[in-house]
Amino acid sequence: MTQKAGLFKGQQKKKSVPSRHGKAPQIRKGKRAVKPSKNTKQMDVDRELTKFINHCNEVKAATFATKDGGQLNIIKPQPESSSGAKK
Repeated sequence: MTQKAGLFKGQQKKKSVPSRHGKAPQIRKGKRAVKPSKNTKQMDVDRELTKFINHCNEVKAATFATKDGGQLNIIKPQPESSSGAKK
């Protein structure tokens, strides 16, 4: 009886790579940022708390810098326009 290739779980032959015909290779690096399917109230509270703490820290850093004679202002980011204008 002949041996079948699927019986062995050890090292197997490499399969031929599919031809890409000039296409760029797929890059899979890092985790994808996927929103959770369930958004609980606790997650919303945590997010709001984080925003508040970050804002307080930015204000403290700005006031500390201005006391030392430097200039540090908190600048809100401009909303990105969907017209596709490049800078």
